[in-house]
Amino acid sequence: MARIATLADKEAIEHEAPVSERWTARTLYEQLRETEARHGSRPAVSFQLQSGPKDRAVTLTWSDFRAEVTRAANLFRRLGIGDGDTVAYILPNSIEAAVSLVAGATAGRVLPVNALLAPEVMADLLREVNARVVVTLAPFPKTDLSEKVAQAVALAGTVAHVVEVDLVRYVGGAARWLAPMMRPKRLTAHGAEIHDYARALAAEDPEQLAFTEGSHERFVTCFHTGGTTGLPRIAQHTARGILYNGWLGRFCLFDERDVLICPLPMFHVFAAYPVFMSCLASGAHFVMVTPQGYRGVGVFRNFWKLVERWRVTFMITVPTATAMLMQRPVDADVSSLRLAVSGSAPMPVELFERFEAATGVRVLEGYGLTEATCLVSVNPPHGERRIGSVGFPLPYTEVRIRRCDNEGRVLGECAVDEIGEICVRNPGTTPGATYTDPERNRGLHTEDGFLRTGDLGRTDADGYLWITGRAKDVIIRGGHNIDPGVIESALMKHPDVAFVGAIGEPNAHSGEVPAVYVELCEGCSADERSLLDFARAHVSEKAAVPRYLEIVPELPKTAVGKIFKPDLRRRAIKRVYDEALAAAGLEARVAEVIEDRRRGLVAFIDPGPGPRDEAAVAAALGAFVTPWDWIGEIR
Repeated sequence: MARIATLADKEAIEHEAPVSERWTARTLYEQLRETEARHGSRPAVSFQLQSGPKDRAVTLTWSDFRAEVTRAANLFRRLGIGDGDTVAYILPNSIEAAVSLVAGATAGRVLPVNALLAPEVMADLLREVNARVVVTLAPFPKTDLSEKVAQAVALAGTVAHVVEVDLVRYVGGAARWLAPMMRPKRLTAHGAEIHDYARALAAEDPEQLAFTEGSHERFVTCFHTGGTTGLPRIAQHTARGILYNGWLGRFCLFDERDVLICPLPMFHVFAAYPVFMSCLASGAHFVMVTPQGYRGVGVFRNFWKLVERWRVTFMITVPTATAMLMQRPVDADVSSLRLAVSGSAPMPVELFERFEAATGVRVLEGYGLTEATCLVSVNPPHGERRIGSVGFPLPYTEVRIRRCDNEGRVLGECAVDEIGEICVRNPGTTPGATYTDPERNRGLHTEDGFLRTGDLGRTDADGYLWITGRAKDVIIRGGHNIDPGVIESALMKHPDVAFVGAIGEPNAHSGEVPAVYVELCEGCSADERSLLDFARAHVSEKAAVPRYLEIVPELPKTAVGKIFKPDLRRRAIKRVYDEALAAAGLEARVAEVIEDRRRGLVAFIDPGPGPRDEAAVAAALGAFVTPWDWIGEIR
């Protein structure tokens, strides 16, 4: 494994050989075959349905996993999936989700779908990619996923086959016999042919593909991402970009002796690419606990015991999960842990310090996005970690901080520490074809092929990247992207509502949570409680339901009538910080929130009539990501 400590180390790696010579596989299936040849008898993927450290678990070796992928790919081809055809999986975490990802990309292309979405949104995604096969759960106690997917399939009108995964295989003891008797009724209004996953795979050849894979330059996966419209955007990826993520993990961090626990969902690129594909490339062991991952019953309570059970060397986390873990004692032997990798949202400094003091394990923050096939930068594992930064670009990834117009023309390069738009070019970027919808690719790349991320940031003198805000208005709640348009569209259906502005307000637990400001129609009298109830009933995704709603006389607007969200963010920061200071018994309050050239929005604190109490203010505000300072001072 390479030891990357400085930007010079990254550049030296790039000069040693072109990226095209760094790995030999051209497809995910070829990479799987290579890994099986090296590590076939070693554990590949493990899953346990329940969270207890002694609960039943199922493990496949790399040879077992390759056989399952071969069977599934052959099944998908037999059901009509070919180059350009799409198989979708709408599954919670399970071995079948990992199999479907690789097999779908081998037979045609694969679309992982968030199982928490409303049926109508699922249907829109299935329809956009013309999905012909859907892999999902069979009816199972305590989940309504089968019913939701049945509704989505009926609405989509494109799906010919539904392949059902029965989780009973993971149940142990008496529950294995009770679960089928408690199974809810199947909803079959869609008319698609239903297949049992296990029986269908058993009929297929486990040794050889029954077909020749298509061009290795084709798009093999589609991942949906929160965008700025009601329908999530669908980004498409080639095997080259996916294998690049896997190579980075193998080259920089992992080998076959490592064990990665990943309680993040397999419909998200973070789990699928930097984590799972790193295992696929290196032969490391990929462990999933409960279908819901971190949200599963008892996972936080048992997490450290699970680390001990599996002898985990790398844990994958997001700030929300880390904060929950820090509310519980480290009550097991975690000496196997070497590193924690955190992504998806910024982690507050206080949380860094608490985690490292409790576990003795370093946390590395990184940055990636779906449109770039995920990985962009990370704090160096063997070098200086700068808390608050997302490190420097990974090998063969270029980052520029630029000023661009809406057509993608570069108006200027930003200087050191000057904030601009983060632009990225790497083996995972695909100029002109990032999204399945061609209209959404207009202006997305610069003329020299850099992806405009929509995120704002700066680079310091040593090349470390600092994210200061988002040009896009996506709300990031605990690493989960929420489109504010979904919230705004739902509330605009209320007859009393004239305008809506949804933003992410600071939250000590989740980084951000949705907050909404509403301007009523003239003469209308809806109150905040009734509007919140309306939002709960009409917002399609539970995580997007606003935590706070305020009716204002008039929303701030631009000259052309668009809602000016920076003013709403300032208002929310002041309110949240003032509440936190008051709850701590302090007289200090936020005097103003100002855009700082280097740090983005900064809350400036008035200490009040008494002396400054820096330690008390730091304790009250330390869990929030938005920086603060004393009024009249710039740090």
